[in-house]
Amino acid sequence: TQLAAALVKRQLNLLSIEKYLRWNMASSTLSTESPSFNPRSIMGSQSPGPSRSGSSSPLTHVSAVEGNSNAIPKHTFQYKGETLEIRNVWAENVEEEMAHIRELIETHPYVAMDTEFPGVVARPVSETYSPDFHYKSLKVNVDLLKIIQLGLSFADAEGNFAKGCPCWQFNFKFSLNDDMFAQDSIDLLVNSGISFDDHATRGIDPLRFGELLMVSGLVLDDKVRWVSFHSGYDYGYLLKLLTTQELPSEEKTFFDTLKLYFPNIYDIKYMTSLCDGHFGGLQKLADALNCQRIGVEHQAGSDSLLTMSTYFALARAKFMNGGNIDDAKYKNELFGYGGNHTVRKGNAHSQMHLSNSSAALSIGNGE
Repeated sequence: TQLAAALVKRQLNLLSIEKYLRWNMASSTLSTESPSFNPRSIMGSQSPGPSRSGSSSPLTHVSAVEGNSNAIPKHTFQYKGETLEIRNVWAENVEEEMAHIRELIETHPYVAMDTEFPGVVARPVSETYSPDFHYKSLKVNVDLLKIIQLGLSFADAEGNFAKGCPCWQFNFKFSLNDDMFAQDSIDLLVNSGISFDDHATRGIDPLRFGELLMVSGLVLDDKVRWVSFHSGYDYGYLLKLLTTQELPSEEKTFFDTLKLYFPNIYDIKYMTSLCDGHFGGLQKLADALNCQRIGVEHQAGSDSLLTMSTYFALARAKFMNGGNIDDAKYKNELFGYGGNHTVRKGNAHSQMHLSNSSAALSIGNGE
């Protein structure tokens, strides 16, 4: 009986998502509420929490990766003879840490960014290809889902990390009971040390963070350079935090809004599309450029640090002009979006449907 009830509940949730997708593609007016969707309800699972049964399920607890847990206040590492820190930020210290960042951005205007989010749960497709198909897919998922973690790392114009603590991990309110997610994306994050118990109880309120980000000096300033890797979804979630609204219906409006808040963006994945011999995800590129990872892969802080060092290594190897980095060829382009050469073209299927999360994993892996 419990399993049957769970299956009925899941089917109703799937239908509510499909209704949202059809409405979204037919109208510019979007729903203001995300339907609840918990794939684990298929099996009638109990709510997540510390394991008391000895189960090996990665969703029970993060004790297997306790040393990597984002519940720990900070992680310290040796890097090029210096001690660097990745600092975790929760609701109780977000205002204090944002005050530090407001000062730091004056001397370290390069901001490398990475997000962790709950995968890709839906994919709108149509019978004929439309130029903004990939943007519509991004919009549907960002509108439905919530950000889990944001990593920000800071460097100066020479690529030198800020002394001491160059990296902050912002951990947002997220509930495995109430919020939508793709199962394999959550498994990946749990295995990387993400503590969803803490996200549920002490995560940052996205509305409050959006207010703090707006006055942080990080946005609306053309002196700041934002560095990322294959980052359409990342910027989608940042715009959602800043505007507290669903993403624009039209891709052009999305890019206009993006340019307003982030006047200078560098997408490393787009940069590699201009170079011979560089393919694959962030880690593969970093290895090819001899860039050292600091911290745990698939946590936003570590990924943002690696993004920063990889950017400067690639820019110096391939985009120098007169002794300086020339960003003219790649500035304000996003891989796979807009009108640039990286936008994939082709036929789409004839119906809207729920996606498996292989796309989520490829995005989460920085591919």
